[in-house]
Amino acid sequence: MMDFPLTLVPILERAGKLFAGVEIVSRRPDRSLHRCTYADIYRRARALAEMLQKSGMQRGDRVATLMWNHATHLETYFGVPVAGGVVHTLNLRLHPVDIAQIVNHAQDRFLIVDDVLLPLYEKFKAAVKLERVLVVPGSGKPIPPGYESYEDFVAGAKGEFQYPTLDENEAAAMCYTSGTTGQPKGVLYSHRAQVLHAFGTALQDSFGVGQRDVYLPVVPMFHANAWGIPYLAAMVGMKQVMPGPYLDAESLLELFECEQVTMTAGVPTVWMGLLEALEKNPGRWKVAKHITGICGGAAAPEEMIRRLDRLGIEIRHSWGMTEMSPAGCTSRIKSTLLHLPEEEQFRLRAKQGTPFPFVEVRAMTEQGEAPWDGTTLGELHVRGPWVAASYFNMPEESGRWTSDGWFRTGDVVMIDREGYIQIADRSKDLVKSGGEWISTVDLETTLMNHPAVKEAAVIAVPHPKWMERPLAVVVLKDGAQASDGELRIFLERKFAKWQLPDAFVFAESIPRTSVGKFQKTALREQYKDWKWSER
Repeated sequence: MMDFPLTLVPILERAGKLFAGVEIVSRRPDRSLHRCTYADIYRRARALAEMLQKSGMQRGDRVATLMWNHATHLETYFGVPVAGGVVHTLNLRLHPVDIAQIVNHAQDRFLIVDDVLLPLYEKFKAAVKLERVLVVPGSGKPIPPGYESYEDFVAGAKGEFQYPTLDENEAAAMCYTSGTTGQPKGVLYSHRAQVLHAFGTALQDSFGVGQRDVYLPVVPMFHANAWGIPYLAAMVGMKQVMPGPYLDAESLLELFECEQVTMTAGVPTVWMGLLEALEKNPGRWKVAKHITGICGGAAAPEEMIRRLDRLGIEIRHSWGMTEMSPAGCTSRIKSTLLHLPEEEQFRLRAKQGTPFPFVEVRAMTEQGEAPWDGTTLGELHVRGPWVAASYFNMPEESGRWTSDGWFRTGDVVMIDREGYIQIADRSKDLVKSGGEWISTVDLETTLMNHPAVKEAAVIAVPHPKWMERPLAVVVLKDGAQASDGELRIFLERKFAKWQLPDAFVFAESIPRTSVGKFQKTALREQYKDWKWSER
């Protein structure tokens, strides 16, 4: 067989040559729609690659992006790695302090940023050292003084770009975890991992897409590698409809209708918003008769799956992690299980599902590997060709990998006899709000730095919209006073607003375990029926 490296170059070439006329539709900040084609993406990605090389980008250099979902962001997904660089997507929802720390740890050399996100960049600009900042003029307004236009930069290309000889194990992309257990951790994705991930997720029993599909990514391109779907979409040549910054249900459904979207991906919060809008306004939007919806980031409620089914939207429950490129499994009913009653089938669809090809899983207990009996709990371990083998420049985190080569996910699961995985709990006390992780430990330690606070414990409490939200239980020092508003302002110095507790409860004490740790299981039981309207 030929020695043919698995890199992103053939995917870009295939998209530009075989699917040249297929559209990429992007919603601009003024809500107008910009249309281009894969031929345009091909030409502009190569122009970007040429100019980055001429600007001194070396193999392995990181090029950061701070952008919403649109065609220019797609260009960077290809233009940077085919030139030998690493495209590093920055999560614009993080606090500016966190973004600066990530930029510095990754040693990013260049930044490509939307003009509408320059106010965010200005908040951490002084804390980073970037050689060049290219501004994408998506709003149509002039580029502010002191900044360089991305369009002018790309226009400087002479059509002289030649692909370097890339090794499939070279890094193509980079994404940082949400920092839920301390410092955010960088994951480098190889070309090989991205190619195999695209093949694995494209299968009929995975995400199940083809060239005739129309894909709208609600999942941000700056989060968890956009679930790897930009490369999958380009590989099969399907039309992409980018929503830009407008992720509310009505804006999304307008695009569903006018572009006849057949496939989309997002967290349960997005799906619940779409469901509510469709049920409140029956017949308002003429969407495609059948839509495949990939749902991940948090557990999908069974009732939500049922209600969306009635509207012609088939939810495929999926699970993954930043460290897994990120897809690990999805839930589809096997042919041998189609005889099961409808109730049982919905129960299976609400599980995280079975692993993708080449992704191996096991649940581990202190006694060894747990049996696949659907009841025994164990920590989920994974391994495979698109699972990270280490974090970027963080040898102190090597304990996340076992001596026999498995990645410890931190999720506690049950695996049934058919191989369906169900996440039962988390080994860390994290809050997963709208698909984003929030570290309770970080919130607690910061709260206890407040001069009036003696103790603080933060727990995840069910929320009707966001699935989970943080609730802070606070014990004040004797004679001290503090309001929830004061504590919220205190936390805002370090955390983004969406990371802040939605409510504060002032208590006399916090239950502890026998070794003196906060007994969060008792707190979760105490506040499981918390009514958010009470705050």
